[in-house]
Amino acid sequence: MALVVVGLNHKTAPVAVREKLAIAEPDLAEPLAQFRHPMLNELVILSTCNRVEIYMETNDTEVCTAACTDFLVTYRGVASATFEAHLVYRYDTEAVRHLYRVAASLDSLVVGEPQILGQVKAAYMAARQAGRTGSVFHQLFDRALGVGKAVRHETGINDNAVSVSYAAVELAKKIFESLRERTAMVLGAGETSELAARHLVRQGVTSIFVANRTHERAVRLAQALQGKAIAWESVEEYLVHTDIVVSSTAAPEPIVDKAMVQRVMRARRRQAMFFIDIAVPRDIDPEVNSIENVFLYDIDDLEHVIAANRREREREALVAEEIVWREVRQFDLWLEAQDAVPTIVALRQRAERIRQEELEKALAKLGPLDDRQRRAIDALTSGIVNKLLHTPTVNLKRSTGQGRLRDDIQLVRHLFGLDS
Repeated sequence: MALVVVGLNHKTAPVAVREKLAIAEPDLAEPLAQFRHPMLNELVILSTCNRVEIYMETNDTEVCTAACTDFLVTYRGVASATFEAHLVYRYDTEAVRHLYRVAASLDSLVVGEPQILGQVKAAYMAARQAGRTGSVFHQLFDRALGVGKAVRHETGINDNAVSVSYAAVELAKKIFESLRERTAMVLGAGETSELAARHLVRQGVTSIFVANRTHERAVRLAQALQGKAIAWESVEEYLVHTDIVVSSTAAPEPIVDKAMVQRVMRARRRQAMFFIDIAVPRDIDPEVNSIENVFLYDIDDLEHVIAANRREREREALVAEEIVWREVRQFDLWLEAQDAVPTIVALRQRAERIRQEELEKALAKLGPLDDRQRRAIDALTSGIVNKLLHTPTVNLKRSTGQGRLRDDIQLVRHLFGLDS
């Protein structure tokens, strides 16, 4: 029995290669059903935007790794030369450690990101539903999910924002404490603005205005956010009702100046406003920050926050690595103990055969017996066998982790002739 991971990720392959092998989560049932081999016992396929990995429990490592490449060629219709050089192969303990690091988001593009744990769970559940997992992967993936949760609970690895959009929202929370019932405005309908706006919604912002020079794009983003698209010419009018502004346009010069914000603040009776200027060149005149109760952060401010947070996550990642290694050792012990199971089963089966043979001989010599007498003799012989086998069974299990399990297994099989 061997564990193997074959795959590629953002560290080993560019997106142009990853996207050729990617499999959408709802489509996992088909490849799970198609990839079969006599030597392949258990299978899980994990595919995200940053990785495509195939986890296998197999009786023949070499054969199944080759079959894995053939499967990707056939299923995705891509020549092996396109991706084979980008593949990484991990075996046994290193395969276990890799899965645990993935689940703990230690192998992610952004260390500490929360989505990967759910993606690992979804891949595992898809494999279970397809009937492709057994006792080994049930243990392996259940423990992997436990590692991911433990890392999040026992460390602060995902406490500090390391993306521009999320860092902006974290800063807004420091200004307002709570974002519930707050109103936001998005200037520009680009990806970064949308991400920041979605973070704001998740944090409780209840109303969002969207303005863009191309009004149709503003309408599409507003619909996605369940917000309201406003005309570009109406920005100042709606700023009066806005607490948080996220701006990321392609304007060559500031679109919000000091005079505009001063007028808005008078209309707001000096209630606090928070501006997040993600644009380069900047959308908001830096002088705006000099106005009382107005807080302005630009991309450089956010990058400083992100750099400090990334250093903090790296420190927490060291603690997380220790958790991973602790759990890898525990799984290795469990896996090693499984090696003793076939020998224990074979020993008991051999003993039971001998007991039944000798019992039949004894009963034949004793002559007619009633059912109560037969049950008593059967219980007696069964009890003797169980007591004799109890100590070697317990000691064989205890050999796990003491470095002598394989020797003890060989000795038991030799002494009792289990291989003859």
